[in-house]
Amino acid sequence: MAIYIAVYIVPYVISSTTSSAIDREQLLDHLSSHLLQRTSLVTRLLVKGSRHELSRSEGGVLKTLTAGPRRITELAELEGLAQPSMTLLVRRLEERGWVKRDRKPDDGRVVVISITEAGATALEMFRTEYRAVLRAHIGTMSDEQLTALENATEALGSLIDVLQGGGRA
Repeated sequence: MAIYIAVYIVPYVISSTTSSAIDREQLLDHLSSHLLQRTSLVTRLLVKGSRHELSRSEGGVLKTLTAGPRRITELAELEGLAQPSMTLLVRRLEERGWVKRDRKPDDGRVVVISITEAGATALEMFRTEYRAVLRAHIGTMSDEQLTALENATEALGSLIDVLQGGGRA
């Protein structure tokens, strides 16, 4: 099944003939109404276009675990899922051999989840597939659109820093 991803970069120009404060407010309204919806759609389309058996949620958990072991409660919070949903998700990943449960050495009561070598391999294969799909589609864009997308990507990085409390836009 082929998935076609259309990415349209439309410059939103602030007119110099009207009040820039009003135009900025309109721009902020436009971005706050459309940004999340469009970035989520790109992600869903890329995952759907991948032939890999990994879901978006599973990929997110594996990606999070590349930074180190986590408790299920931490994973649930970081991934925006309820703890019972995360428990089921971890169980599925564990059945595939992609994660493992261990007890913390300093507190045997605490169970942490770690990514396995097989999980890291599955994640890398998934990333390779969706990057190839994305690259093929953005490769059809004009140089001007690619530059706009590059600038948007940098701006998104700054927004992520702000949302994570580590920076200023």
